[in-house]
Amino acid sequence: MDELTLPSGVPVPVVAGPRDGGAPPPPGEYPYTRGIFPTGYRGRRWTMRQYSGFGTAEETNERYRFLLDQGQTGLSVALDLPTQCGLDPDDPMARPEVGKVGVSLFSIREMEALFRGIDLSGISTSFTINGTAAIIYAMYVAAADRMGVPRAALTGTIQNDILKEYVARGTWIFPVKPSMRLVADTVLFANTETPRFNAISIAGAHVRDAGATAVEEMGYTLANGLAYVDELQRRGGDPNHFGRRLSFFFYVHMDLFEEVAKFRAGRRLWAKLMAERCGVTDPKAQQFRFGVVCGGSSLTASQPLNNVVRVTVENLAAVLGGAQSIFTCAYDEAFQIPTAESAELALRTQQIIAEESGVAASVDPLGGSYLVEQLTDAMESEIMAVITELDDYGGVIAAIEDGYLQARIARRARERKEQIDSGERPVVGVNVYADDRRPGGHIKPGETFSVDPESSRRTIEKLERLRAERDQPSVDETLAGLAGAAAAADANLMPHLVECCHAEATVGEMVAVLKHEWGEFDEPIRF
Repeated sequence: MDELTLPSGVPVPVVAGPRDGGAPPPPGEYPYTRGIFPTGYRGRRWTMRQYSGFGTAEETNERYRFLLDQGQTGLSVALDLPTQCGLDPDDPMARPEVGKVGVSLFSIREMEALFRGIDLSGISTSFTINGTAAIIYAMYVAAADRMGVPRAALTGTIQNDILKEYVARGTWIFPVKPSMRLVADTVLFANTETPRFNAISIAGAHVRDAGATAVEEMGYTLANGLAYVDELQRRGGDPNHFGRRLSFFFYVHMDLFEEVAKFRAGRRLWAKLMAERCGVTDPKAQQFRFGVVCGGSSLTASQPLNNVVRVTVENLAAVLGGAQSIFTCAYDEAFQIPTAESAELALRTQQIIAEESGVAASVDPLGGSYLVEQLTDAMESEIMAVITELDDYGGVIAAIEDGYLQARIARRARERKEQIDSGERPVVGVNVYADDRRPGGHIKPGETFSVDPESSRRTIEKLERLRAERDQPSVDETLAGLAGAAAAADANLMPHLVECCHAEATVGEMVAVLKHEWGEFDEPIRF
């Protein structure tokens, strides 16, 4: 009989048997293979988010209110490319993209409009932002100040994982070393000022969508996590303190047992690395807290209703793997911003699994399965091999600066494309069971969504009004303070960024100051 493997190459036995070493410790006990909480979802259900944002802050606020009314328990903010890249809406490079793939947030006024009528002390907010993460986080803190919400009451996450941007996604701005400094500044500031807010979500998601296998996704992510720990310790941080607020973020793809084993192995391995490599003794600082997206590149534009099934399987894997936060993609997200109807269905998918399926009633319900335990052991070994390879290379920063890691992921993406094109990796509706009666195998969606073409004009008008109304000397003074802090290697930039936001400086203005001090990242070309 031919040997079968997981998509990441780990062998799958025909029949699995008992593992050596007996059963892992129970949930809530080191190294947390079976979960970080003794009672799992009985004690606390995962946070249900839907990634959302488009057009103006006012339009996105309307979508947030709709989703919260439907039972969503956390917000996940999608930001447009100009905001991600540090450009104001009226920049010539920005104009075609304003509000297209996320909401435009160029100033504190927009942040206030985005959350108007929403109690920031009662909602967990996640921002998917990296190159300008420190600025968006500062803006959120400043907006909370204006709204009278205590900083200590803020909960949520800002992605703020710049290393994976260099490797997989591309919305980097500054060179690697000052970017690492900026990440450390946010984490150290948040530990004191917003102690319930996760100032980084170390993300394997985009590495996975760029082509990496499940093993590589986890391996690269944990290696990045260790690089951040090293930088934070270099800056004087205590891993027993800042380790409590480190979090992770992944995609879930379609092989259910591979995904469950990936999360169990990652949780166990991170605890070991923090304890044995970083000397962490606080149990909460050893724990691996993670959120997921169910969807991404596993979705198809062909026969898009099939994506409802895909997201359901992936949602199930996330729950069985013990995720703390789950975002389910809408079926039409492969080709458009979700409609209100498709976003609601994606949220209902989570709610049905939570309320009707029974899978959340017991902690780690697949624990003890011969197959799951064997795959967890194998995945841990393979993930550690990836980390060791990067250590031997000189670490992830060296691998990024000379393009080694980018080239490796690009090769893996080509392999995956070739497997799909050849039919070696079946994708229903694409290379198997495709419908030749429809051009391209597409099913006409029931509803389409498009951003109001006037949104961009309204956003630029708001920017012009801001510049006319604000106190310009105050803006200039805070930007000068930011420049001075950026030039001083030991200064924390976060207080200066918060002051700039209070003065109503724009994202583009703050980024321009930092570019002047630090320059920009020059991407290496490697084959």
